[in-house]
Amino acid sequence: MSLSFCGNDVNNSYSVEKGVLSNGCFVDALNLVPHVFLLFITFPILFIGWGSQSSKVQIHHNTWLHFPGHNMRWVLTFTLLFVHVCEIAEGIVSNMEMKSNHLHLFLPAFMGFIAATTSVVYYHNIETANFPKLLLALFIYWVLAFITKIIKLWKFADEGMGMEHLRFCITALLVVLYGLLMAVEINVIRVRKYVFFATPQRVKPPEDLQDLGVRFLQPFVNLLSKATYWWMNSLIIGAHKRPIELKKIGKLPIAMRALTNYLHLKDAYEEQRQHAEDLDRTPSIWRSMYRAFGRPILLSSTFRYMADLLGFAGPLCISGIVEHLDNKTEVVKMNKTEDLHFGVYFMSSTELLQNTYVLAVLLFLALVLQRTFLQASYYVTIETGINLRGALLAMIYNKILRLSTSNMSMGEMTLGQINNLVAIETNQLMWFLFLCPNLWAMPVQIIMGVILLHYLLGYSALIGALVIVLLAPIQYLIATKLADTQKSSLDYSTDRLKKTTEILKGIKLLKLYAWENIFCNSVLETRGKELTSLRTFAFYTSMSIFMNAAIPIAAVLATFVTHAYFNMSRLSPAEAFASLALFHILVTPLFLLSTVVRFAVKAVVSVQKLGEFLQSEEIGDDSWRNGDMSVTLVSSKKQTGTTKAVNRKQRYKMDSYEQPMRRQLRPTETEDMAVKVSDGYFTWGSNMSTLSDINIRVPSGQLTMIVGQVGCGKSSLLLAMLGEMQTLSGKVFWSKVPDCEMLHDAYISKNRYSVAYAAQKSWLLNATVEDNITFGSPFNKQRYKAVIDACSLQPDIDLLPFGDQTEIGERGINLSGGQRQRICVARALYQNTNIVFLDDPFSALDIHLSDHLMQEGILKFLQDDKRTVVLVTHKLQYLIHADWIIAMKDGSVLREGTLKDIQTHDVELYEHWKTLMNRQDQELEKDTEVESQTTLERKTLRRAFYSREAKTHIDDEDEEEQEEEDEEDNMSTTTSRRSKIPWKVCWRYLSSSGFLLVFVVVTSKLAKHSVMVAIDYWLAAWTSSGRGDLSGNDDLHTNASNYTAEHEAMRNAEHQSYVPVFIILCGAGIVLCLITSLTVEFLGLTAASNLHHNLLNKIIHAPLRFFDITPLGQILNRFSADTNIIDQHIPSTLESLTRSTLLCLSAIGVVAFVTPASLIALVPLAVAFYFIQKYFRVASRDLQDLDDSTQLPLLCHFSETAEGLTTIRAFRHEARFKQRMLELTDTNNTAYLFLSAANRWLEVRTDYLGAVIVLTVAVAAIWMSFYGLQPGLVGLGLTYALTVTNYLNWVVRNLADLEVQMAAVKKVDSFLSTESENYEGSLDVSQVPDDWPQHGEIKIQDLCVRYDPMLKPVLKHVNAFISPGQKVGICGRTGSGKSSLSLAFFNMVDVFDGKIIIDGIDICKLPLQTLRSRLSIILQDPVLFSGSIRFNLDPERTCTDDRLWEALEIAQLKNMVKALPGGLDAVVTEGGENFSVGQRQLFCLARAFVRKSSILIMDEATASIDMATENILQKVVMTAFADRTVVTIAHRVHTILTADLVIVMRRGNILESGTPQTLMEQEESMFASFVKADM
Repeated sequence: MSLSFCGNDVNNSYSVEKGVLSNGCFVDALNLVPHVFLLFITFPILFIGWGSQSSKVQIHHNTWLHFPGHNMRWVLTFTLLFVHVCEIAEGIVSNMEMKSNHLHLFLPAFMGFIAATTSVVYYHNIETANFPKLLLALFIYWVLAFITKIIKLWKFADEGMGMEHLRFCITALLVVLYGLLMAVEINVIRVRKYVFFATPQRVKPPEDLQDLGVRFLQPFVNLLSKATYWWMNSLIIGAHKRPIELKKIGKLPIAMRALTNYLHLKDAYEEQRQHAEDLDRTPSIWRSMYRAFGRPILLSSTFRYMADLLGFAGPLCISGIVEHLDNKTEVVKMNKTEDLHFGVYFMSSTELLQNTYVLAVLLFLALVLQRTFLQASYYVTIETGINLRGALLAMIYNKILRLSTSNMSMGEMTLGQINNLVAIETNQLMWFLFLCPNLWAMPVQIIMGVILLHYLLGYSALIGALVIVLLAPIQYLIATKLADTQKSSLDYSTDRLKKTTEILKGIKLLKLYAWENIFCNSVLETRGKELTSLRTFAFYTSMSIFMNAAIPIAAVLATFVTHAYFNMSRLSPAEAFASLALFHILVTPLFLLSTVVRFAVKAVVSVQKLGEFLQSEEIGDDSWRNGDMSVTLVSSKKQTGTTKAVNRKQRYKMDSYEQPMRRQLRPTETEDMAVKVSDGYFTWGSNMSTLSDINIRVPSGQLTMIVGQVGCGKSSLLLAMLGEMQTLSGKVFWSKVPDCEMLHDAYISKNRYSVAYAAQKSWLLNATVEDNITFGSPFNKQRYKAVIDACSLQPDIDLLPFGDQTEIGERGINLSGGQRQRICVARALYQNTNIVFLDDPFSALDIHLSDHLMQEGILKFLQDDKRTVVLVTHKLQYLIHADWIIAMKDGSVLREGTLKDIQTHDVELYEHWKTLMNRQDQELEKDTEVESQTTLERKTLRRAFYSREAKTHIDDEDEEEQEEEDEEDNMSTTTSRRSKIPWKVCWRYLSSSGFLLVFVVVTSKLAKHSVMVAIDYWLAAWTSSGRGDLSGNDDLHTNASNYTAEHEAMRNAEHQSYVPVFIILCGAGIVLCLITSLTVEFLGLTAASNLHHNLLNKIIHAPLRFFDITPLGQILNRFSADTNIIDQHIPSTLESLTRSTLLCLSAIGVVAFVTPASLIALVPLAVAFYFIQKYFRVASRDLQDLDDSTQLPLLCHFSETAEGLTTIRAFRHEARFKQRMLELTDTNNTAYLFLSAANRWLEVRTDYLGAVIVLTVAVAAIWMSFYGLQPGLVGLGLTYALTVTNYLNWVVRNLADLEVQMAAVKKVDSFLSTESENYEGSLDVSQVPDDWPQHGEIKIQDLCVRYDPMLKPVLKHVNAFISPGQKVGICGRTGSGKSSLSLAFFNMVDVFDGKIIIDGIDICKLPLQTLRSRLSIILQDPVLFSGSIRFNLDPERTCTDDRLWEALEIAQLKNMVKALPGGLDAVVTEGGENFSVGQRQLFCLARAFVRKSSILIMDEATASIDMATENILQKVVMTAFADRTVVTIAHRVHTILTADLVIVMRRGNILESGTPQTLMEQEESMFASFVKADM
């Protein structure tokens, strides 16, 4: 066939007799002109122009500017492209009807397509370069195209063509589109005035894009990039080279920041509040949320509807394709020449849709569009959800800062509730928003689906739909049950964690007493309950999965069987496969509906809680502290700086010598007040006043002390002055600070109304020590040093691994009470405020520190600065330093004045104080022993670190990972490692569940998927049956009329013979679904229970050294977070992964079977898919980590704020904390947004791949059907190809999730390789006498001990002999090896040389259990476990009550325990918090007495007991243990003066030993010097 533009089948193709425009071919040629014009103009500009344009405005994104009508233009251009495709298709199909080729039918359309594409590329480049003048070319193009199309349309109308002709419709559409594009262009001219106007409009890029920190570009890129997330490419592919860090994801655009959204929500909420107050209701949060975030939700819902409607194109196109292939044999070509106008053929609108290739392309386009809309809808909801969460968090935080303290302390609002609001309720609402478009999209989808099914199959379809609808409520029930079981298993796991924590904290004691197994069993018992609840959880999960898989099978079964028996017409392949695809579409909304409804219910509850919280009481408006109402009392002018310095020097002298002389400097009445309270009645919430009739003044620049008994309202008075209490009546006045008064550090002016406040309960931030002290003030080295010295923090800081840059607080290192308190006092001293409130700063400090703090910190540091100090204290010996004293009693002021006033006016009180002071002074003398409490605290801190010094950095993650990374430091290997799937770990996981289960799971999974394919294949065979003979034999065709009813009946019988097999297959499929869903879940459970069991056993039996090296938090993490992942998350991920992978594989198998040709096309797609998943997994893991790591600080910041409310408000740092909260929220939201954008990136790409697969399969199938492929099989192939699109992205996402979750298995596994202690010993238990050790004789021969083979020995060649019944004292400096010796008795350390022989048996040969259960020890830190007192004394339950009471009596506890409710069964809280430290130590003594062993070791056991109790103890030990061997390790030497033998140790050797008397006589002996120091 020759090619010619106008065709040559008619002679007059080129004639123009009737006028030029009446020649159709010429009109088409005219239409080419604009396209060619555009291409000629734009190509040079595109290729040459941009070379010289490289110096264009460089804002760091080339996405910065949009001309007006930007999105409209993209949408119109895409529509234009689509119409051009239709035009080309129509032209080609029409051309086939002609005798010769008429190029003019499709060539102009093809050129139009190219021109439209060029126009959009050209436009994009102009836009990014901001060069609007060049848009003129486009404007001209639209005008020309518009004109030529109008001519064509007019000519068509002339010929009398109308809407029934497809070409007429297309031309009309093009006219409209060109017209609209012309309008868009005119609009750009109108706004930007770049031509025809004198002054062009100057534009600046949006603020966000001028800020280089903003990396989230979704709002700024062009429409195509928005829809495909093209801008994410660099980030995701870059992640492969180096991990994504916080810097890389930058800041959020302004519109998405928490602050912006908070303001929107707050305005909406305030409006609701006003509205509600008029109507006397509570303000509706739902409405305010809708006002603030309603529009994006509507947009998202629109996208969702479009996607859902396009989703139905799939089944319809399949039905069309299969039907036409089915009937094509019957369509005889009619002679179509009668419909000729302009000498060419015009087809009707329906005819085009009967072309199968056209349908295949339409199917492809519909899929691409549907997926794009769906992802857009997801993205918009997620972004809105994140915005909402940010706004809610800011709202909650602002409310927390204004919460009244009484609410917090009266328990109306607990910390737990606040944390729940932050962690749970906001997330619930966010998730609800994510799912919310489903609420109204799903019903529409379901109704549409049912209507279509009815149209295809008639009434039998309704039966299938009925099956689905009836089974949906069961889904809902299962979903609610799941939520409940999850709750109960959570309770058990918290319980288990509590027990595990206790074990790990008291592990040393448990090992020394050989009680590990008792406690281990108690944990396992709780774990058993948890596993039972997890089993229920697994059962319901598997039921849910089963229902999801079985419902479509059941529905299909019901439909087709009823159709076979009740319908006269046979089932055609087209109907069968279209309805199959529809059932697949219907299942998703029904399955999701239950989830969505559940979330909706939860969201309602969350909103209720939020509403209550936002309505709760707030603190009063403390305007008086802002100086609005304050009364300025007469203020004497201060001298200027120069004299001030001199003055200070004199003050020091006066301080040190002439105490009385300072008295004259006391305040006279005229001197100014800092704070004054008049007639104050204050309360904590109830109407009873806590403080009544308060009239006090705090002189400014002086030291005021508040004293009184415990609970008389001293702290409340401070809080009342700070405005934290509710004022019933009375006023608090704060004086204004004279403005001339500046600090001697002239550059920091004092913050006028903030108060430096150190609360009684110390409150630390999770930050470095330095941040805790400076607390947001500028860092001043001199001042900082002075403060640290005053609080004697330097020695403590030196012990910390990173000095004052060490993180402390909840997540960091745990400091002791005294250390925490000193840091809080240091914070108050460091702040530059006029007024300092110290609430009992000495409570947790020992006497030396208190004195030092008083002298250096309060008297020197604060008074030199002329700061007003208010000090609450119990230490009356400091009253002599006070300038002003306020004595409190029972919530009112007893006395106020100087010490002298009180001495003269209230002699009784003064005398009372004096006696108390004497008592305190005696304590002072007692307290100056060698090692004070502080030294002890420092020792424990050092113990916590000495073992880690080798590592110099505390690494919270596993050391193994660290080492791996060091080994493979070069770039290439790390990248390959980061993209690998941890197969080894997966194998460990599977093998821990047992091989039988794995085998069952694998076989049942494979069987299930084979059966699923078999069902569909059988359906194809069934529907195609009886067709083959029809098309094959032409003779039948001629005799068609002779067909009789018998044949029909035969055919029906044959038709129904397929039914039984179909039923059997479906039944088998349903059963296999059940089996697989159950086995996978239980495989996961078995693995989880085995892993936890092994982990617990390993850890509990690990040597003590392991606990010294490994931070407690890290071990706990294995038991909490990691175990939780293994318990609940891995099984479902594994199930989902195997299911989606097998579905994709079976689909590819079916496709390969149906159209082998399409496999060739699948190869490049497979390569593309491989790279997409490879890049995505790495990026996704990094972003997931970022999301997790940024969430924790946010939650911590909330709980921190709630705990330290009073401090923050006193310091006036609300603004700074709000700022920090907004930063943390934004950081977390950025990570989350990027994570969800990355998911969209993946899904768009896999969906497009899926669409391409469908296209290739469709084309291949149509092509092969000409070579005799059965239509039924075409339907089968297409249906399967459609499922691939749904499951491809699940494969990748599950892979990525599994990778993250397998890290938990890896971490647990790393602990499973720790060495256990050698419990066996070389002697058998039967060889040890039952009453060993009978006498308690100890021989130590040449003993060498070390903590670890890598470390230096701590004891070197120690020799000693202790005869039975001797009382031995061991003393020495810290670190001399005293405690190591006591551990050696229990074989807790590595004895690598020498031996200890007790009663003739070498202890290293004994089984550990036997050895440790026969000796007793009392440790320096008292450890109690939660439970009853009986359990704490005797966990093995072997002793009688009398024995326990006897032990308590010896330990002086009998009366106290008798008084408790329940006596021996009285409750001990966690860590024994409900007893004082002294009492706890006494319980530990009682515990040692209960175990009647002949050897008792006391390791500094009396460190935390006061003198009186200690004396009692000494007596007890002498009497109750008269016949036993007692080894005392002492740090107060006087406790061992009565011993029979004293051993003095130094650096792991015995320095001297002998009776105390002989050692005392030697003047130069170490022992003598110790005793002197202790006296």
